[in-house]
Amino acid sequence: MSLEITRHHVFLSTAPQASPEDMVLVAKQGFASVMNNRPDFEHDADQPTAQSVADAAHAVGMEFYDLPFSASRVTPELLVQFAQVVGQAKKPILLYCRSGARSTAIYRMAVEAGYLNAEDLSLVSD
Repeated sequence: MSLEITRHHVFLSTAPQASPEDMVLVAKQGFASVMNNRPDFEHDADQPTAQSVADAAHAVGMEFYDLPFSASRVTPELLVQFAQVVGQAKKPILLYCRSGARSTAIYRMAVEAGYLNAEDLSLVSD
């Protein structure tokens, strides 16, 4: 088990595809929530399902959010939905996708668009 976690903010980190077995380590590292940004079976049948990772996250006391998307289909509505989930989630939160890049990109876009407060990752109201 060697999940490569990249910290972007005191409250948010990203990682490549997580497995159910990774959730014990993720919890031990102090994460309160996990978010999946990868559609099930995106590239192969060996990819762990979001539900299997969610079950493992819940078993060790973490919250789990499933917000899969294609990197080529990021819309303003998706950014708002992402910001709403991150804004209300228990933190710190770990986001994962195939490589970590799509999760990193949507986090940065949500902050740059003004949907998430850069200081505390709370939802910015209109």
